[in-house]
Amino acid sequence: MKQPIILAIDTSCDETCAAVSSGRKILSNVISSQINIHKEYGGVVPHLAKRAHQEKIEFVVKEALSRAAAQSHKFCARNLSPTHGRCEHAKISCAEPQIDAIAVTVGPGLAPALEVGIAFAKNLSLKYKKSLIAINHMEGHLLSSLANMEGSDPSMPALGLLASGGHTQLVLVKSIGHYQLLGETLDDAAGEALDKLAKMLHLGYPGGPIIEQLAKQGNPDSIPLPIPLQHSPDLNFSFSGLKTAAMYKIKSVGSVLTVKFTHNMTAAFQQAIAKSFTVKLQKAIEQYQPKSILLGGGVFSNLYFRAQIRSTAKQNSLPLHLPYSKKLYTDNAAMIAVAASFRFNKGESFVKDIQGLDRQPNLSF
Repeated sequence: MKQPIILAIDTSCDETCAAVSSGRKILSNVISSQINIHKEYGGVVPHLAKRAHQEKIEFVVKEALSRAAAQSHKFCARNLSPTHGRCEHAKISCAEPQIDAIAVTVGPGLAPALEVGIAFAKNLSLKYKKSLIAINHMEGHLLSSLANMEGSDPSMPALGLLASGGHTQLVLVKSIGHYQLLGETLDDAAGEALDKLAKMLHLGYPGGPIIEQLAKQGNPDSIPLPIPLQHSPDLNFSFSGLKTAAMYKIKSVGSVLTVKFTHNMTAAFQQAIAKSFTVKLQKAIEQYQPKSILLGGGVFSNLYFRAQIRSTAKQNSLPLHLPYSKKLYTDNAAMIAVAASFRFNKGESFVKDIQGLDRQPNLSF
């Protein structure tokens, strides 16, 4: 089967992303990060995120097409003019790119950020009369491990464990495109909890990578912390109680935080989150008897978390599928392109009313 050439765009949060794929093969994957913009605020500021997307989306899409052209002389990336988030005002002058469809993330995410990518994708679709495919950002994370995968798809049914700054979810993958949400966070997501701990410890933003490094030097058993919902029969997650417990521990040591305490706290907090992942994953394995596990989301760029999930998969004799590159754990458009290629081959999710396509910031499975 001839694989579709997909141009994908994602502006769901604080990275401006574009990618080109041929089926599951990634031809380019371009990401413009906004970390330096938001770190002084300790989190993503929506209106600043939107402005940065407006400034970068032309370059990012053009660069994705240019890099794809290095592998295939089918793409043009000359003189793409930015939409600045206003679809009707776009001025795009480019020889028609030889792509089969355009895919764009419509949610979940920050509404002001989402609208920039959607507007740009709508313009390209209308100008070049290319099919437009609307993609769920979390489906992209779910299928990120399939990027550049050779051979057959993972054995189904599969369990998908997703953890990012805004979401923590367990998903039953009956087949690609057919999902059942088994559990999700009831409050803070795992990535959000890590950022909040980093803020309490004055470590900077984003918190995840900093905590991972400091935790290597700490004793995770030196500070007792609760394992959220470990005895609950459902498959939901909760990290607000863990965050509160850590806050009281930090307050108990006074205003001066020693290096040793910081190392131990980050290690203990990281361990508690990992145990929450593995406890819920094990319960889901016992209940649903999956044939494989899929892992996705920026939180799992953490090697410690991946090691704990790998151990659980091994104990249950289940294959674990991971993204091939660290760039595919965090937000990116390559995963959106992969998800769209499956939709394209099935004739699914083509947008009929392109002008009417809108952001869905609270979109779920």
